[in-house]
Amino acid sequence: MSRRKLRADELEIWQKVAHSTDPLPEALRRERLIEKAPVAPVVPAVEPMNLPKAFGIGAKVPAPKSLARAASTTSRVSPNMDKKTFGKMRRGKMVPEAKIDLHGMTLDQAHPALTRFILTSHTRGFRLVLVITGKGQQDDPHDPVPRQRGVLKRQVPMWLKMPPLNSAVLEVSEAHLRHGGGGAYYVYLRRTARR
Repeated sequence: MSRRKLRADELEIWQKVAHSTDPLPEALRRERLIEKAPVAPVVPAVEPMNLPKAFGIGAKVPAPKSLARAASTTSRVSPNMDKKTFGKMRRGKMVPEAKIDLHGMTLDQAHPALTRFILTSHTRGFRLVLVITGKGQQDDPHDPVPRQRGVLKRQVPMWLKMPPLNSAVLEVSEAHLRHGGGGAYYVYLRRTARR
């Protein structure tokens, strides 16, 4: 930003304001100088990456080892389920025993409906249920206001990992195409306690 020169009348007003003020006491001036003293920023230690010496088009760059993949509902391995059952579920080979469709519901309607459905299914002894959320509306490229799309699709996995549902849910995974694909989730429930 460039500063323009003050006009004569502006300079006259500035001189009057500057002469009408009292200087700060010496002790207060020192405090302000200490507060404004630049603090050396803390620079985190960065590990150098081993890049290929001759980097060109098509050359492979090694991925940093420190970055871990973010956990998602589409992971290939489940820490909670055995590998064989998880694979059958992901490939759509298992048939859901019950399903709920949350299309057209608001968050206030969907959350209690999902809670009731999961807890009821768990008490009935069901193991695999299908929760249909929908993919959300497509983004309008001409819309000047960015809007959140697919709110239920994002919220449902979080609700399933929070109490009281997390005590009944063993695993959540995106459904196979024959059961809704990206617009639905498989919810694998824990075994009910025998009495």
